[in-house]
Amino acid sequence: MRVRARVEGTVQGVGFRPYVYRLSHELGLGGWVLNDCDGVLLEVEGAAHPVNEFFSRLEADAPPLALVERVVREGRLPEGDHEFTIRASPAGGPASAPITPDTTTCGDCLRELFDPADRRYRYPFINCTNCGPRFTIVRGVPYDRPLTTMAGFQMCEHCRAEYDDPADRRFHAQPNACPACGPSLSLVGGPGEPLSTTVSALEHGAVVAIKGVGGYHLACRADDEDAVARLRARKHREDKPFALMVPTLQAAEQLAELGEAERALLLSRERPIVLARRRADADVAGSVAPGADELGLMLPYSPLHHLLLSDLGRPLVLTSGNVSDEPIAFTDGDATERLAPLADLFLTHDRPIETRTDDSVVRVVDAQPVFVRRSRGYVPDSLPLPGGTKQPLLACGAELKSTFCLAKSERAWVSHHIGDLHNYETLCSFTEGIEHLERLFDVRPQVVVHDLHPEYLSTKYALEQTDVRLIEVQHHHAHLAAVLAEHAEPGPAVGVIYDGSGWGPDGTVWGGEILLGDLRKFRRVGTLRPVALPGGERAVRQPWRMAAAWLAEAEAPAPRTLAGIDPARWRAVTVLARGSDRRLAPLTSSVGRLFDAVAALCGVRQGVNYEGQAAIELERVAQGVEPPYPIDVSAAGGLITLDPRPMVRKIVRDVGRGTPVHALAARFHAGLALATVEAAWEAASTNGTDLVVLSGGVFLNRRLLGQVAGELRARGLRVLVPRRLPPGDGGISYGQAAVAGVQL
Repeated sequence: MRVRARVEGTVQGVGFRPYVYRLSHELGLGGWVLNDCDGVLLEVEGAAHPVNEFFSRLEADAPPLALVERVVREGRLPEGDHEFTIRASPAGGPASAPITPDTTTCGDCLRELFDPADRRYRYPFINCTNCGPRFTIVRGVPYDRPLTTMAGFQMCEHCRAEYDDPADRRFHAQPNACPACGPSLSLVGGPGEPLSTTVSALEHGAVVAIKGVGGYHLACRADDEDAVARLRARKHREDKPFALMVPTLQAAEQLAELGEAERALLLSRERPIVLARRRADADVAGSVAPGADELGLMLPYSPLHHLLLSDLGRPLVLTSGNVSDEPIAFTDGDATERLAPLADLFLTHDRPIETRTDDSVVRVVDAQPVFVRRSRGYVPDSLPLPGGTKQPLLACGAELKSTFCLAKSERAWVSHHIGDLHNYETLCSFTEGIEHLERLFDVRPQVVVHDLHPEYLSTKYALEQTDVRLIEVQHHHAHLAAVLAEHAEPGPAVGVIYDGSGWGPDGTVWGGEILLGDLRKFRRVGTLRPVALPGGERAVRQPWRMAAAWLAEAEAPAPRTLAGIDPARWRAVTVLARGSDRRLAPLTSSVGRLFDAVAALCGVRQGVNYEGQAAIELERVAQGVEPPYPIDVSAAGGLITLDPRPMVRKIVRDVGRGTPVHALAARFHAGLALATVEAAWEAASTNGTDLVVLSGGVFLNRRLLGQVAGELRARGLRVLVPRRLPPGDGGISYGQAAVAGVQL
């Protein structure tokens, strides 16, 4: 018998064809296998029993990086084929085969890397079909060497022999190379052998720009206060914590308290930055993470990292190669221009990077991994799109922590992390990323989806597109839809969406919403009591303004923790908050801004240097189990309202009594959690559903999410939170795509 099979999924660049070749030879089958634009196509011929065994093992024994989504078989007439071959990939045709994310160096390659007898001993670009760069070097599909940034490197005789041998684990490993024929390191800014000179420079306190897998990093010793402070000053990054790369898991254990989930993430093939509680005796400079009780740790994920960390033997600060708020540098020319004032030395190489990709960031919340940022190691894995889309579409996402999403048929690709669309450089990265992924996955959008906010640069980009259908999706509905689509839940569900801001249909700034909806529609069934946002965006950067607004709303006096604010400015902001000019003080129901106000009232933070800083530091200081502050929950006219004014008055009272800040913060968290549970329970009971979604950036708060989710589950409700995408705005684009898909 002879069978043709179409294998769909992540089956290119992962050793799937040689695996098929070896399996066919083991079973004595004839036929062929090839890559094309849709995945893998194969035919096998032989007796019925071995053919059936072939298909029973095809998915079960697949290579570690492969993900078989579907195998479609059809019978063919036997051709008397007794040999099995690997055919060349055909050119042309629409692209739909998934591209594999970049993957950490495998165990086999690591053994060779540190084996003095191996010809790739200490070669910084060692790889095989089970590991190495993928997404960051690919220029097109099928995933073959001529369509990667390795096209300019001609394989030597030894590498070509491995590449052509189906029994070798480097068979058709597209980045295959060795010191004789592959990429090489170079040093800019100093003489000497690149690796040893870099290690010596780091030892002596230098800041080094290092070209990695998805872009340049800036590195220095993590235990050198002078070096870290110098790096912080050069990057204009006042307080936001730096990430650390540590040599081993044991080294990570010495710096932070790791549970099973954190250890598994650190050792995973994706190698994200993992946020974990800092040990009191952690040997890192104070400037690494000022005001934070967590450290962002990652293990080496490229051969170059393994060599550097092994030779240095101590943790490194490894932060994105950029000035704050700019995209990461990834081309050599851009890095030389932008990073020259920041770095004392450049460790670079001659393998081009096609797509800039930041490191992913994950935090364990409610005993499960939650993305803070989804990028390298996970992108461009596709997500299913429930119900699919009849027309290919582009969803442009939000403004902060920007991503975009391309979708066609039943598959969606959420982009790598782009950043905050506040400057020209990041907008260019956004548009270049869209163009690249459109080519890579052959998506020609006929529909473009955008947020309601007219001033988002992502919205303006969408509105500039021609010959497409435009669909707008409300910000918090997109949050709800993203979680429902990820979990393939049709809804309706109660969506508790807490974040910093999102444009509401009523023209106010939403951010503390309880919605009832599904992918197609929603309605607002609950909200945080709205309050003025005095000065608009200024209030986001100056939490004391939100404190003034809530004090005015609660008719409460200012506590002593706000004594440092200029009295004239305080009076002006209070007048603004109490006034009726909504151009200068728009109404907001934002829970993120409530966190800001409480942080200011408690004396934690009056001004911020990065988004979410006040809320992060308020969570940090919250300790112990404390009775909740009162937040009134009431329902009128079909709308549930959470009213924090009683809580604000109690905080002012307790600040005056000298209550410790850790107790103030803990009581706030407990009060908000209790009120949220009551409001969600009321919404679910009233509307006859047992399903609750928790999303929005505020739910990155470990204490809040754990208390709310735990209590709702204890009451018998099903609770969904984001797992494959961030709860913050990085998941918005996927939600937009899901909403638009069901409308087409």
